[in-house]
Amino acid sequence: MAEMTMARFHEIIIILYAVSLVFYFIDYLNTNKFAHRSAFWILSVVYIMQTGFLIATIIEKKQFPILSLYEGIYFYAWLLISLSMILQVFSKVGFAVFFLNVIGFIFMSIYTFAPMQIEQSPIGESLLSELLFIHITFAILSYAAFAMSLVFAILYLLVYKLLKEKKWTKQFGRLPSLHQAFTGMKVSIYTGIPVLLVSLILGIQWAIIALDDWLLTDIKIIGSFLIIILYSLVLFLQRRGKLTANDFAWANVFAFLFVIINFFLGSRLSQFHFWV
Repeated sequence: MAEMTMARFHEIIIILYAVSLVFYFIDYLNTNKFAHRSAFWILSVVYIMQTGFLIATIIEKKQFPILSLYEGIYFYAWLLISLSMILQVFSKVGFAVFFLNVIGFIFMSIYTFAPMQIEQSPIGESLLSELLFIHITFAILSYAAFAMSLVFAILYLLVYKLLKEKKWTKQFGRLPSLHQAFTGMKVSIYTGIPVLLVSLILGIQWAIIALDDWLLTDIKIIGSFLIIILYSLVLFLQRRGKLTANDFAWANVFAFLFVIINFFLGSRLSQFHFWV
C-alpha cells in the first residue's frame, strides 16, 4: 500500500511538472500573464511536494539521501527546480527557467520510472503500464492541440476569403474574427509543442525500461522530433515576420498533414509502436 501511495505521489508530481512546462512555454513565447502565474504556482506545488518528500526521506534514513545514484538523481532534480524558483523570483531570465525545468523534468521522470525502481518495486509492472499510459495520453493531447491549430487555420483562411470577396452570409456572424483565428492557431501550437516534448521524454524512458531492442532512430521517434522542429520553425518564421498571417495559416495546414503521416504511417513502420 505504501509503495502504491508513493508511486501515485510521484506520478502526480510528473503530471503537474508537465503542465507547468506547457504554461511556461506559452508564456515565454507569447508573454501571457495568466500562463506565467499558472506555471509559477503549479511549479510551486511541485517544489513543495518534492521538498516534503526529501525532508521525509532525511528524517526516515537519518542521513542526506545522496549516497546512491538513484538518490542522487532525485536530489539533482530537486536542486534544478530550486534554482529555477530562485531565478524566477529574483531575475527575469525566463528562458533559463524554462530550460532548467525541462532538464529537471527529465531527471524527475528518470527517478520516478528508473529501471532500478521498476525492477525492485512490487508494483513495477503497474508503474511501467502507467508510464506508457501517460506517454500515450500526452501524445494524443499534442495531436489534439495541432488539430485545433488546423481548425483555426482553416477558419482564418475562410474568413479572409469571405472578407476579400465581401461575401456576407447568415453564418458569417458565427465565424471567429481574423484576430481570434490567428490567436487560436498560435495558442494551439504553443500548447502542442511542449506537450509532445513531454510525451517524447516519457516515451523514450519507457522504451529504455521495457524494451530490449529499440533504436533512437526509430521512424516514429524521428517523426515526432521533426514535428516539434517543423512547428517551432513555423512559429519562428512568423515571429520574425518572414510569414504573413495568411502564409502562417497555410503552414499550419501543411504541418498538420505531416502530423497525420507520422501518426499513421510512422506507427506502421515503427519497430515498437505495436499497439497501433
